[in-house]
Amino acid sequence: MKRKLISSGSPFETNIGYSRAVVQDNWVFVSGTTGYNYDTMTISDDVAEQTEQCLINIKNTLEQADANLSDVVRVTYILPNANEFEFCWPVLKKYFGEIRPAATMFSASLADEKMKIEIQVTALKSENK
Repeated sequence: MKRKLISSGSPFETNIGYSRAVVQDNWVFVSGTTGYNYDTMTISDDVAEQTEQCLINIKNTLEQADANLSDVVRVTYILPNANEFEFCWPVLKKYFGEIRPAATMFSASLADEKMKIEIQVTALKSENK
């Protein structure tokens, strides 16, 4: 059973004790991912733009695990304001419209008030990878 830890380089990973993602055999478990642009260390005020950045960050993480968005089988959306979820739908359809993973959305506070959405995914890499 092969296990690989993927890091974003965030000091929180060491301070709290987690990884951006864990690859176990053909499974990839991506931690809750926010809409921070790690290249600029900025975050938009717009929930749809944060959603787009979350999915870009997740896509990049999956690539480090030799996986891609089409491998996603489950997704969880967490929003502090459930009323904003509908604004995310066009972005979610853009990335997951054909993939259609099992999904759950719930409302909860996030670690920083700037964060309007956090997304975590589970992926199952195909045997051909």
